[in-house]
Amino acid sequence: MNDTLRLIYNGRAIACADIPCCDQDRFLQTILAMTGRGWRVSSYCGFPAGETTTLYCLLASPADGVLGIMQTVCSGTEFPSLAVQCPQLQLFEREIAEQCGIRFIGHPWFKPVRFVRSAVGRQDAWGRPDDQPIQVGVMDYYRVEGEEIHEVAVGPVHAGVIEPGHFRFQCHGEQVFHLEISLGYQHRGIEQLLMGGPHPQTLRQMEAIAGDTSIGHGQAYCMVVESLSKTRPPAAAEALRGVALELERLANHTGDLGAIAGDVGYLPTASFCGRIRGDFLNMSAFICGSRFGRGLLKPGGTVFGLDQAQREELQNRLATGRAELTSAIELLWNTPSVMSRLEGTGAVSAESALEMGLVGPAARACSLKRDVRSDYPFGIYRMAQVPIATAHHGDVCSRSMVRWEECQKSLDFCVEQLRQLPSGSHAVEPKPLLGDHLTVALTEGWRGEICHLAITGPDGRFKQYKICDPSFHNWQGLAMALRNEQISDFPLCNKSFNLSYCGFDL
Repeated sequence: MNDTLRLIYNGRAIACADIPCCDQDRFLQTILAMTGRGWRVSSYCGFPAGETTTLYCLLASPADGVLGIMQTVCSGTEFPSLAVQCPQLQLFEREIAEQCGIRFIGHPWFKPVRFVRSAVGRQDAWGRPDDQPIQVGVMDYYRVEGEEIHEVAVGPVHAGVIEPGHFRFQCHGEQVFHLEISLGYQHRGIEQLLMGGPHPQTLRQMEAIAGDTSIGHGQAYCMVVESLSKTRPPAAAEALRGVALELERLANHTGDLGAIAGDVGYLPTASFCGRIRGDFLNMSAFICGSRFGRGLLKPGGTVFGLDQAQREELQNRLATGRAELTSAIELLWNTPSVMSRLEGTGAVSAESALEMGLVGPAARACSLKRDVRSDYPFGIYRMAQVPIATAHHGDVCSRSMVRWEECQKSLDFCVEQLRQLPSGSHAVEPKPLLGDHLTVALTEGWRGEICHLAITGPDGRFKQYKICDPSFHNWQGLAMALRNEQISDFPLCNKSFNLSYCGFDL
């Protein structure tokens, strides 16, 4: 394996020269062999250089807690597709095609991801004219033909104040045969903005990748800089980062549980959770001044620390939040009309979840034990483990149950860390970044695995930077959850995943 796949660890940098570069056949065979053994694809990306493109594949083995990185060079404009044999690659291949102008031969449904032109000015993989603007969402959609078949289009403008996305349903009466999801409306070009960094604005850009996941992405970026500069944050900073990450998880899970209650018309829990979510957000604001945790993190540690009085205040707030949230959620579980709507709705099988490479609560609701905090521990999670919450039916009820269990475990974790928060400095100054090195940083955001892959040039500046938000893995899971469901269940299924449009669009 060593001559094809280089084993690395989360948050550890390696020299680019140490990454094996294999021929295309061995590259593809290794992907199939490793995914067949239970490894999953965390990232698959292409970086153009002149007339060639270097393809990197990052594989993850939860059983061993290790990652594997390998590369190959594509010297033309075509490359074999593995999407049929390994479905979790299908979206990665389309992204590479869009960014690098490579056409993946044999891809079953080859079309754009974000509807942008190649950043390097190469020939378009779909042959779209250079002198004509690309319109987001304008493409061929899958169609089902037959009597009593009809098509329903939803979005990109929605009834609520939410992000834009287009959903195309193929229906037979109320039954959904197929859902196709088209995004790209929020593309900002964040990865291109990072080139040549770190810049003064880089951390702010990371915190805005997905606005409700500022801590998750911000911590991944800090880990990138710290690994490339061989900087070790103080223990107090690692603990406070963990508390902030769990507060982010608490706020979002609480809000989603309330929204799920609202989608089935159960207003007591919906109303309570809306307010309690605000209480958890205010705890983040109490620490750093931002309800979303922005401005708390920095490479080398945290901008703020906590004194004894602040720690006690947070513990009191957490105790109140736990009691109120427990009461609100127990109302949900104890109402038969609610449970009848949640149970059996929008189910995804464990086999489908494995094939698609689902992450986060969506995967854990299908009985898959996938959690970066346990599988590839980082920061405080190397010393303090958070038990993995799982369910077994893959439906809306299971996804809701997983969120509730995670809320309880996050509350336990925060209280424990605040009680024993280390004293001393909460930040150190990072050293200069190593040149010609690659690093991978994984964190467990509230939606699931966040992956940042960075490569520096000889000057120690970012030459390449690849971001994979958990929503990139999970949108296909929502499409599968709607198979053979009533179209009226779409809002409920959608909220049970609650994926990020801007995190996907970058």
